[in-house]
Amino acid sequence: MTWFLMPDGTVADGITDSMQVIKVPVENIICMSTTHVAMISALHEAGAIRGISGTGFVYDESVRKRIEAGAVREIGYENSLNKERILSLSPDLLMAYGIGGESAGYVGKIRDLGVKVMINADYLETDPLGKAEWIKLFGALFNKEMLADSLFRTAEKEYLSLASFISGSIKTRPDVLLGLPFRDAWYISPGNSYISRLIEDAGGNYIWSDTKSSFSMPYGIENVFVKALDAEYWLNIGNVSARSEISSIDARVTGLPCYNKGNLYNNNLRMSPGGGNDYWESGSFNPHIILKDIASILHPDMFPDHKLVYYKKIE
Repeated sequence: MTWFLMPDGTVADGITDSMQVIKVPVENIICMSTTHVAMISALHEAGAIRGISGTGFVYDESVRKRIEAGAVREIGYENSLNKERILSLSPDLLMAYGIGGESAGYVGKIRDLGVKVMINADYLETDPLGKAEWIKLFGALFNKEMLADSLFRTAEKEYLSLASFISGSIKTRPDVLLGLPFRDAWYISPGNSYISRLIEDAGGNYIWSDTKSSFSMPYGIENVFVKALDAEYWLNIGNVSARSEISSIDARVTGLPCYNKGNLYNNNLRMSPGGGNDYWESGSFNPHIILKDIASILHPDMFPDHKLVYYKKIE
């Protein structure tokens, strides 16, 4: 869909469908992802957020205070969206995520009510900088293009500088395991994924780096165990915060060398009271910080003074 961003007060000459016109700067927006919340907040426009899908998962303290005060409302999820509440908020724009059949249904219903719905596909990005660059979209919506570009260029410069330094400094690439068993399967992030790229740039070797897929891939747990016997580090371990939680899910993991060595690090250091994880929120436009976190874990002598921001050691 083509959008026309028009300064408030101007006339949209030649545009026949008013639903394609967004008056900027946007003053009233509904977000269906905390990633959107983080980018808007980074532009100092959090006051424009009136509704969020999943208010309990917001990490940003200033936005949480507005939620508690009733200035930001919960609007539900996908097919369970509270359409009456959305209409009552009179948003200039609803920022949605997801493409394809699953989202087409609820997006279409909201549009039929006269609400402008923009699809944000940042979650499909496999390049950490590509995901961060979506802040430029919000810059355009809030007439903050220069600030958005500055924030992105800062992240880009720092990321590329770190990646170059790491590449030129490492002598070995430790093998890295990701994820956690779920029931009878272990869902593997493919080698062309966002996190795989981060591990590579951080000087690691993701043990499934030779795979390609658009989705997480289900593997038999036994197959993953065999592959993971060479892994020196285990990262992004679900929602766990203790070693005992890992072994209680599947006792066989206690046979993995990375488990026995204690090389366990999870990306859940910054959690909201409701269980929201800032790794998925502000981490979206701070890939340089995530990169340094992972590099300092895999190569502890490289950044001895770095204090982890998004990751923590699991004891």
